[in-house]
Amino acid sequence: MTDDKGLRLALAERLADSGHLHSAPWRAAVEAVPRHEFLRGGYFERADSPGTTAWRPVLPEDPGWLGGCYQDTSLVTQIAGTIAPRDIRGEILREPTSSSTLPGLVVRMLEDLQVEDGNRVLEIGTGTGYSTGLLCHRLGEDLVTSMEVDPEVSTRARAALGHAGYAPFLITGDGLAGHPDSAPYDRLIATCGVTELPYTWVEQTRPGGIILATLSGWLYSSELARLTVGEDGTARGRLLGGQVSFMIARPQLPPPLGLLPDIDDGEERTTGLAADALDDWNTRFVAQLAAPHAQRLTLNRDGRTEHLLIDVDAGAWAAAVQDGETWTVRQGGPARLWDDIEETVTRWRADGAPGLDHFEVTVTPDGQTVAWSKV
Repeated sequence: MTDDKGLRLALAERLADSGHLHSAPWRAAVEAVPRHEFLRGGYFERADSPGTTAWRPVLPEDPGWLGGCYQDTSLVTQIAGTIAPRDIRGEILREPTSSSTLPGLVVRMLEDLQVEDGNRVLEIGTGTGYSTGLLCHRLGEDLVTSMEVDPEVSTRARAALGHAGYAPFLITGDGLAGHPDSAPYDRLIATCGVTELPYTWVEQTRPGGIILATLSGWLYSSELARLTVGEDGTARGRLLGGQVSFMIARPQLPPPLGLLPDIDDGEERTTGLAADALDDWNTRFVAQLAAPHAQRLTLNRDGRTEHLLIDVDAGAWAAAVQDGETWTVRQGGPARLWDDIEETVTRWRADGAPGLDHFEVTVTPDGQTVAWSKV
């Protein structure tokens, strides 16, 4: 038994024990597909340093690289859109832009996709290609189409899949547009977050087919959604819960904040919604339904923390400050972001603050709606 085979078997056992891996076909895939082949370019690990998060490269020649490939953790493989582990020495402070998702989440999503023998699958977000390899082992490479927006990431994935013995149909392009030439698909799975599920995905999935995607937003609360496409061309389903998080699809990333507005100006009032309520994952998800284009940040001024929400494109903003037991909010621009959020969160709480697994998602040609059921 080679070292990597032992690591694959041990990983499958851990994923089964943790409740992520349920079915024999997916266990066989985890035991067969070598994750390390998809990390030959190395990965970044978080540096243990104060302040802004720093990342350091871990390369195949480094001690611990192989074992790290089989930990149930996400491994960053690209920084700032272009920087790979071999491109730097030391540490880097930029933001991650591509990663190999933790195997537990990969397997959970593949189980939730409810594939059946003979299903044709479109995967949005090839990434390293590891999940693509699992799909190929489970269904056969001829039934798997995978899309990746980043040409360099796609090239590396193609090579890794080849070394692992798989040759699915790989496309470099905008996954939000799907790939109509090979439609319809029985299953569609997205390994990136989306702020709104594209109707093109619904059009390219056959009636009765399933779409599995992570609904996210610019307040960065997200949940996995499973939708079934109906005969009428409408997709409906529920959020599955579990606080699933992915990097948002690049075409849907928020715009740069630019110069901050004059937050000393604007209309001021007291508010019954504390700004730190948005630290709660579920509350923040509800808030971003009300203000889907708002971004959140904090400023320290005059010894106080100000909580800002800014909609760059609309030119709207809100700034909330705590004074003792009282919260005050100032708002400016053509919309009142805090009014919208407070009204929606208050209504959700009045309905019993249902968990996100009580939320239903509907996608039609007119767009996406998300609603909750009372508890």
